[in-house]
Amino acid sequence: MKIAVMSDSTAYIAPEDREKYRIHMVPLSVTFQDGSYREELDITTEEFYQKLANSKELPSTSQPSVGEVTKKLEELAEDYDAVISIHLSSGISGTYQTMVSAGEMVEGIDVYAYDSEISCMIQGFYALEAAAMAQDGKSVDAILARMDEMKKTVRAYFMVDDLTNLQRGGRLSNAQAILGSLLQIKPILHFENKLIVPFEKIRTKKKAISRILGLLEEEVAAGKNLRVVFIHGNDRPYAEKLEADFKEKHPEIETSISYFGPVIGTHLGQGAIGVAWYER
Repeated sequence: MKIAVMSDSTAYIAPEDREKYRIHMVPLSVTFQDGSYREELDITTEEFYQKLANSKELPSTSQPSVGEVTKKLEELAEDYDAVISIHLSSGISGTYQTMVSAGEMVEGIDVYAYDSEISCMIQGFYALEAAAMAQDGKSVDAILARMDEMKKTVRAYFMVDDLTNLQRGGRLSNAQAILGSLLQIKPILHFENKLIVPFEKIRTKKKAISRILGLLEEEVAAGKNLRVVFIHGNDRPYAEKLEADFKEKHPEIETSISYFGPVIGTHLGQGAIGVAWYER
């Protein structure tokens, strides 16, 4: 059986890795006043953050349509027997359910939609592992079982540098935003039951990052073989510094740097930082 692996654009997998592992992609979109842009295709992350800074209104985000997904599946059906399609959490987007619906409509290919229950590069790690296994000739059942195993060890924490976007997007009241800004509160967020929820409220960015790194160090101290990613919202130098400091202490652990692209960046805003990992 020839198996394709696909993800949506919010996995933010580097183009060279998508090409190397033959990972297919369906884009989500952000809509500004001047039009809609498919992330990874119509707008770069750098262009997005520039437009965001100059926009008076928060852009909206949207999932791909059933028609778009169906077309992509029909294309894959020409060369593949099955597709495993990995998507951002169904708790924050309908993309997973759209893939389920489209999969029931397309003939000639078996569609296995997978809810990562998370987003960004951890979602990307699922796709990379799945694609590597597919290239090694592993079965659909083996790949799905490995992803379920990964899910038990995934941890991801995000620090929002500016509460403005959470407030503008209706996820934080005006009073909370004003109070948070005055107190320099930097909420640490994580995924729980498929939703983004507060983990802790920390008074400063430095302390928030220190807390997240402390959680990572606890996992390292337990002797786990981890794969770690440092994720940034348009501040790569800061993510590189975090990675370098961590690598100095733990050179044996595989690390990488990724980013919050347009769709996720719409809600987290410029300057957000995330650290995520799973057990190899």
